[in-house]
Amino acid sequence: MNAKMDTTDACDLRFGQVGIACVRVRRVDAAALCDELERRVRAAPQMFARAAVVLDLSHLLDLPDDGAVDALLEAVRSAGMLPVGLAYGTSETEALAKRMGLPLIAKFRAAYEPVNGAPASVAEPARQAEPVAPSVRREPILSAPAPGSMQGAQYHAGSVRSGQQVYARDRDLIVTGAIANGAEVIADGNIHIYGSLRGRAMAGAQGDEKARIFVSDFRAELVAIAGQYRVFEQIPDDLEGQSVQCWLDGEKLMIAKL
Repeated sequence: MNAKMDTTDACDLRFGQVGIACVRVRRVDAAALCDELERRVRAAPQMFARAAVVLDLSHLLDLPDDGAVDALLEAVRSAGMLPVGLAYGTSETEALAKRMGLPLIAKFRAAYEPVNGAPASVAEPARQAEPVAPSVRREPILSAPAPGSMQGAQYHAGSVRSGQQVYARDRDLIVTGAIANGAEVIADGNIHIYGSLRGRAMAGAQGDEKARIFVSDFRAELVAIAGQYRVFEQIPDDLEGQSVQCWLDGEKLMIAKL
């Protein structure tokens, strides 16, 4: 008797919000690139160790040859990060990606860069990079629209656990619980957190420089607004546990107590 054929699908294919770091190459120097990325990994290992990254070659005067690109990719790996593709560019970039057997990543959610040693209230101008995906799998959470005075915002009641992500597309986000370590809240508009922020909050994710973040209890791993971000290995004493707001002043990310 023939064995019964299994008609179950071999897999599911889904698309979702994925955090990918963008490494913008400014000169073709594999050794210097490795040194710089190693410094980033040492400064914030929980954020950058084994981070998925895309290589952006668009700021080079000439597109490197295959050998040079291969050396850059190996430099990224040696630094402790994992290259997963090339950033979208010209038709030559597309052809290069095909030859290298890499996907071409056409769009990023936002642009972020860590700053080391800057005062708590000010961050230096950032180059483009994406929020980094931690090793845990992100499970997007769909929250109900807020009622009454919260119309136009997305409302999430309760906490966001480690490994979860809440994303408010084209609107503000309001969270009434805590954001755990390893959790993310993202909004194209403002973010209001009426609880403790121990994970990551990213406002203005599509480039809205007027977006703000309001937090009742500040203990963040990362805060970001429209292309600028600060990574916190240790929260400054004057901000830890305080109610704060974050905003952009030009290209500076400002954080101050409410």
